[in-house]
Amino acid sequence: MAYTIIFDNISMIRLNNDTPVSVLQEVKKGSLVTDTFSKTGLVETIEISDDGLYRVYTFHLVTGRTIIVKR
Repeated sequence: MAYTIIFDNISMIRLNNDTPVSVLQEVKKGSLVTDTFSKTGLVETIEISDDGLYRVYTFHLVTGRTIIVKR
């Protein structure tokens, strides 16, 4: 399964619970990301926390939407 989608030299990273940790850690402010459903945009901020069972990656997009990935 591909995690990077390329449109005219613009890379979009697909974020979901199957995305490898190495890919999640490469996402930076300004990266173009999607959850492949309804959330697509540039990353404004990233929060990484640990709930005891999972490491939780919270990506806040400039559109005001949030993508949460638990790994």
